[in-house]
Amino acid sequence: MKNPSSKQNLTDSLPDNLPHELVEKLLEASNVRVERIVSHGHASPLGFWYDQDQSEWVLLLRGAARLGFENQVVDMKPGDYLNIGAHCRHRVEWTTPIEPTIWLVIFHG
Repeated sequence: MKNPSSKQNLTDSLPDNLPHELVEKLLEASNVRVERIVSHGHASPLGFWYDQDQSEWVLLLRGAARLGFENQVVDMKPGDYLNIGAHCRHRVEWTTPIEPTIWLVIFHG
């Protein structure tokens, strides 16, 4: 068995100032991509919707957020997760400005 790569922590290395969301690719394979996203008071621009080719499994690790869908709004707190199907239009309505919001996102399919 090969040695694992160096250990890291998803809550480490948070920048002090984030003019935009920070998106970091952690892993990519044939049909899977894993990202860490750090938000700090960020939201999608008015009228903007994500409409992605892959499904997206989202876990909120820290902070708080509100995701908007065409027919509902979902409030998220640490430990909450959901699967967003491919081409399910969604947007980030709000993330808390009082601390970083850390997401673990797995794109699949």
